[in-house]
Amino acid sequence: MIMNLFELTKNLMSIPSVSGDEEAVGFFLRDYLENLGWTVELQAVSENQNNVIAYLNETPRVFLSTHIDTVPPFIAPSEDDEKIYGRGACDAKGIIAAQIFAAENLRGEGVTDIGLLYTVEEETSSAGAKAANLHPLAAQCEYLINGEPTDNDLAIGSKGTFRLKILTEGKAAHSAYPEMGESALEKLLDILQDVRRARFPNDDFFGETTVNIGTIEGGVALNVIPPRAEAGIAVRLTTPRANIEAMLEEIVKTRGKIEVLSCSEPVKMLAVEGFNQKTVRFTTDIPYLTNWGQPLLLGPGSILVAHTKDEFVLKKDLETAVGLYASLVKKLLN
Repeated sequence: MIMNLFELTKNLMSIPSVSGDEEAVGFFLRDYLENLGWTVELQAVSENQNNVIAYLNETPRVFLSTHIDTVPPFIAPSEDDEKIYGRGACDAKGIIAAQIFAAENLRGEGVTDIGLLYTVEEETSSAGAKAANLHPLAAQCEYLINGEPTDNDLAIGSKGTFRLKILTEGKAAHSAYPEMGESALEKLLDILQDVRRARFPNDDFFGETTVNIGTIEGGVALNVIPPRAEAGIAVRLTTPRANIEAMLEEIVKTRGKIEVLSCSEPVKMLAVEGFNQKTVRFTTDIPYLTNWGQPLLLGPGSILVAHTKDEFVLKKDLETAVGLYASLVKKLLN
């Protein structure tokens, strides 16, 4: 069944695909693209997770790419005259639809040096991108146009993300006799206060390094001195991780320990004349797709509504993105 741009977006959105549960939407994309005449591979990432890789000839030089997973919870699609609402509208199922339509338009013009790469688990561990980076097609790809909500601007830089925990230990005791114990939570709060006061390095190109203390956990009960505590922190990197990690180690010292969860470094991307350009603060799969040629980043929708209960994409922006993707591919191939 051939669908129009908005129908394809809504059909993709109607298939729940929270990170870790992307199998069904991967099967849908495989069947849809095969019906259009693409060669499609499902690259296994886990027992029930597959990247979708499609191409028209054996040596595609440019790949259009984004992710097929979403953040929770599932929100069914709806629409009005101007917008499509629901989970994945702009992050990133509307982008998938726009890329497929752009690729089909290019194919109609005789352009076949193109491919499509759709990965799993971008919203959590980028496990799909890490697996895709080992695929044989990566070595012959010259350009990777990744899709994320950039307001249809060409992003020429994206910040990195350094995720870590700070853990502290104390000694449990009855809260009526605090001198018999040591509070891990108070120790952690002292560290976090020093983190908040720290002046982390910024960058003229990427902007300000920001730190989000996202979670704090610890304690046993209200009448027990807490023996353990931890905080989860996400740093939006504008400089290499090593600089920030060294500063955090100096702050924590012997009061606690740092457990690194993941890191993606800041990335500069290819600038192309004729497109509105900017840097973005969020992180993508691009740092894990280094074998896929020079990276570019562009997509319809706003990152400010992604991950929210009110996620949407403007229909006119989806239509504009189709033309932008096709134009960008042609400029790269020429």
